[in-house]
Amino acid sequence: MKKVFSKKKIKKIKTSLKGGKKKIVRSSRRKASRFRWPEEVAQKLIKKGKQRGFITQNEIFYAFPRIEKYLVEYEEFLDFLEKTGIQVVESNKDLLGFKEEKRKKDKELFFDLTKLSADSIQMYLKEIGHVPLIDSEEEIALAKKKDKGDKKAEMKLIEANLRLVVSIAKKFVGYGLSFLDLIQEGNIGLFRAAEKYDWERGCKFSTYATWWIRQAIIRSLADQSRTIRIPVHVVEILGKFHRADRYLLQQLGRRPTSEEIAAELEIETSMARYLMKISQDVISLETTVGGDDDGKESELVDFIEDIKTMAPDRAAALVLLRKYIKEIIVDLSPREQKILDIRFGLSDGVAHTLEEVGQVFGVTRERIRQIEARALERIRQLKGIKKIEDYY
Repeated sequence: MKKVFSKKKIKKIKTSLKGGKKKIVRSSRRKASRFRWPEEVAQKLIKKGKQRGFITQNEIFYAFPRIEKYLVEYEEFLDFLEKTGIQVVESNKDLLGFKEEKRKKDKELFFDLTKLSADSIQMYLKEIGHVPLIDSEEEIALAKKKDKGDKKAEMKLIEANLRLVVSIAKKFVGYGLSFLDLIQEGNIGLFRAAEKYDWERGCKFSTYATWWIRQAIIRSLADQSRTIRIPVHVVEILGKFHRADRYLLQQLGRRPTSEEIAAELEIETSMARYLMKISQDVISLETTVGGDDDGKESELVDFIEDIKTMAPDRAAALVLLRKYIKEIIVDLSPREQKILDIRFGLSDGVAHTLEEVGQVFGVTRERIRQIEARALERIRQLKGIKKIEDYY
């Protein structure tokens, strides 16, 4: 005897089956990722995106520093943003602590220099343009062969994504490395991604490789783009420092103090001061500054005081002082004159210790001290002493 269900009952069963299937899929994905997706942080980003209509890539990178660990959930997050009409805007300003004005100047200089290597770039782009793209099914097939040790399949997977490296490298032009160097560093990251890629996690290879390519380029910029190298982990902290600095500047309407930045980043004040110090740009002493009436440009080094060189007025005053002292000590004995000359450097400007003067005359330092004290006492009684009172 058949058991008959009502339409309402059948609908309820179908709904429960769908929900159960969905639950199983999600749980298996989370098990594969092995990392918990930060749901609260994602909700905050969604709320901000609904208010503004967009969120930036830097906001995503800042909120999810280890996003490569849960790429499946990340793809679902991007799909949700697209469905709700929230755009993800690319923004690379002030990356690694570079100022926008400096970046523009470096970019202009970069394009002037790369005119020499334009042919090489065109040849490379033309060569990778001939490599056919692959679909998701072929991508999975190549990944399976790669896992079995097929090097040709791994190389084909890499070659099919070389254009991805070029598109990412373009975003970092003007930060201190040439376009070809950026592509080279990105290719290193692509090779690393192909080695680590696990197709069973359910994400596309291009999504997974993007993070390795970006990481390789950013690390190379941290190592090579600055005049004074800063460790990579400090460069990453600098990125957070600059974002906090801009945020507090907007909130407070003024430049934040080191204590305020330390409170925002939850770090020590001494660390905030250190970050403020190393975030300053290095300027060459040969940088041109304006120009004079003749149209000749001056260099920055021309405006910096040389503390090792004596000022002309002070040098002239010391010459007169030596002259007056020599006129005063004429009344002393030749031995006393020579002791004072060596002791205070009246002739060559180099003063000597009592021990050194004693070695010259073959007596003890105590004997030299006695002769010096007696000679100075006699000088104080002389009439010409008033000439040097103004030099005290």
